[in-house]
Amino acid sequence: MLTACHSPEPQVSASLAVAEAMGGDTTGYNRAIEVRDFVFPDDHGAHPGYKTEWWYYTGNVTSTEGRRYGYQFTLFRSALTPPTDTAGLGSTDSDWTTNQLFMGHFALTDIDGDAFYAYERFSRASAGLAGAQPEPFRVWLEDWSAEAAGPVDDPAQLPMRVRAYDEGTGLDLTLTPAKPMTLQGERGLDPKGAGVGNASYYFSYTRLATEGTMTVEGETVEVSGLSWMDREWSTSALDEGQVGWDWFALQLDDGSDLMYYQLRESDGSPSRFTNGVVVDEAGQRTTLTLDDVTLTVTDTWTSPDGGTYPAGWTLSAPTDNLDLVITPTVADQELDVSVRYWEGSVTITGTHNGQPVAGRGYVEMTGYGDAATRI
Repeated sequence: MLTACHSPEPQVSASLAVAEAMGGDTTGYNRAIEVRDFVFPDDHGAHPGYKTEWWYYTGNVTSTEGRRYGYQFTLFRSALTPPTDTAGLGSTDSDWTTNQLFMGHFALTDIDGDAFYAYERFSRASAGLAGAQPEPFRVWLEDWSAEAAGPVDDPAQLPMRVRAYDEGTGLDLTLTPAKPMTLQGERGLDPKGAGVGNASYYFSYTRLATEGTMTVEGETVEVSGLSWMDREWSTSALDEGQVGWDWFALQLDDGSDLMYYQLRESDGSPSRFTNGVVVDEAGQRTTLTLDDVTLTVTDTWTSPDGGTYPAGWTLSAPTDNLDLVITPTVADQELDVSVRYWEGSVTITGTHNGQPVAGRGYVEMTGYGDAATRI
């Protein structure tokens, strides 16, 4: 198993707990309080008045020779001070003055090679080093980027190109929406906990036709497959007693997609704010609540750096006639980065509406390996 992490220089540091990363003072920041209209292209760009934001891409692709790969590419924006303290993504006084920090995570799974690669970067949103703009859409951190792949009549159905490269490993993919955008939660307002404003604005592209190239240790291959994009911004935090989450993005070969996350309490039980959605082949959505889903762990994997993660599940949703078996393609897909977490490619088998289905997807798990240290 190969794991690589990029940082400006080698150092020994404590892995930050996800609860700590999602905490902090929220005074003065904008909050996700009520349902709003999403406006495009504006909402492809940054929302600097909110504390946290991300452009999150995952996908499974196959080379022309049949070799399988998974990938995660995420650009995060974090406001260091409330919007009342400074104006937007920069300053009129100096190109170097900013209250916005960008972080990038890029991970690639060589499934048939049983290898995993992960990289992390940071930059201030100053002097052109990192930033986000709505039109033409582009979000970037140095030479890692996601951007519009061409003009469209409907900016909400924007094709995108994602590019990242580090230490001989990289991707260059074009993603084209195969379904309409899905608004998560209540018309895009997705509660994460109790209290006013403890919610996010959240939409997804659950099925993106994907073509391009993957590069592993300097060897580049043509690939095609499916991707998923999550788009979210908020000033929310984990509730007291919440320690992390288990998030599933699953694409089935009958054309349906499923997003489901369980926010996890310190005793291991799921929070009542757990939420999900099934999107059918035509793009119609069905909401899933905690009461609609039974998620059972069938196996575990223990990280060499500490922490034991689930490593297999059954997911049953009788309200949508779903019974699925979910299996990681590679056991070790843990990103040993500032907030240590597991995010990786999975395969799916089971039944949907009484018919056999298979598929591929991605799972993210946080709060399992927070206590260990890394180099």
